[in-house]
Amino acid sequence: MASSLVCCIIVTSLFMSLSFASAQPARAFFVFGDSLVDSGNNDFLATTARADAPPYGIDFPSHKPTGRFSNGLNIPDIISEQLGSEPTLPYLSPLLVGERLLVGANFASAGIGILNDTGFQFLHIIHIYKQLKLFAHYQQRLSAHIGEEGARSHVKQALVLITLGGNDFVNNYYLVPYSARSRQFSLPDYVTYLISEYRRILRRLYDLGGRRVLVTGTGPMGCVPAELAFRSGNGECDVELQRAASLYNPQLVEMIKGLNIEIGANVFIAVNAYEMHMDFITNPQTYGFVTSKIACCGQGPFNGVGLCTPASNLCPSRDLYAFWDPFHPSEKANRIIVQQMFTGSAQYMHPMNLSTIMVLDSRV
Repeated sequence: MASSLVCCIIVTSLFMSLSFASAQPARAFFVFGDSLVDSGNNDFLATTARADAPPYGIDFPSHKPTGRFSNGLNIPDIISEQLGSEPTLPYLSPLLVGERLLVGANFASAGIGILNDTGFQFLHIIHIYKQLKLFAHYQQRLSAHIGEEGARSHVKQALVLITLGGNDFVNNYYLVPYSARSRQFSLPDYVTYLISEYRRILRRLYDLGGRRVLVTGTGPMGCVPAELAFRSGNGECDVELQRAASLYNPQLVEMIKGLNIEIGANVFIAVNAYEMHMDFITNPQTYGFVTSKIACCGQGPFNGVGLCTPASNLCPSRDLYAFWDPFHPSEKANRIIVQQMFTGSAQYMHPMNLSTIMVLDSRV
């Protein structure tokens, strides 16, 4: 009789603990950055940097454009999928209310960069400090929903992704010959300036509660179809843009290391997007692609000229192309990138990958 009672108590306690765990809100996810991670904020803005027309979204579950610069899911979507969470909504979406606030929010806006003058040609976009202001506003809304202390804890326990930097080169320094920034700075000095400005952004993100922040470097900017079309005569990656990436990315890693030392914790995680991309750009067949030079959707050389529109060339099998449009990876390529974020070695994720982060944080 006593043993049956003990067994009943144990089972009841286990059931109660499981019920309590399931009642806890899942870890929130916040996203900041540019078109690589924008999930539709620009659809709500008067801007030319938008992905709201077919064939964008052709492989999304709805098969309709969503504002993502992808044929289907983008990197934040796939991270959410791997974590077993629903995707974060764009912060400007009217659907982001009530319990949906607990999931997190996506503040990213196509066209932006580290610098406020990056992307000026796109008119109304959400520059990074505006994204951070919206994050503070989000926290006020969350506090009204679950209380100030609960909101503060929810934010500090969240996962954060920030993707910046590429546009500061392709849509600023190298946008036109003799651009204002290229007249102001030599390339090495410009990189140093970008890193110093990015450090201020990351510090502000920390002050707003970010405690686990994935920071992506730039990809191989000289290898995207748009740059092959305009800057390469033979299909080889543009040397100058590749040089920019080779200067910028190592300095970003060192800056992140310094910030973590200053803070006294591994808050910021450096994501080596350059190597993640170069794996399938250099050896596309190994990853199941027929090409890493020609975009699936576009026109002109390498399908790299102009925008992806209903009138563009469109490949029938998106999974065979590393690039969806002149600048952005296909969903399949995004999945390869996210896989490395979860399981990659220190070559790809420093000081630890996302799987390790999830295990460590589950013990806290």
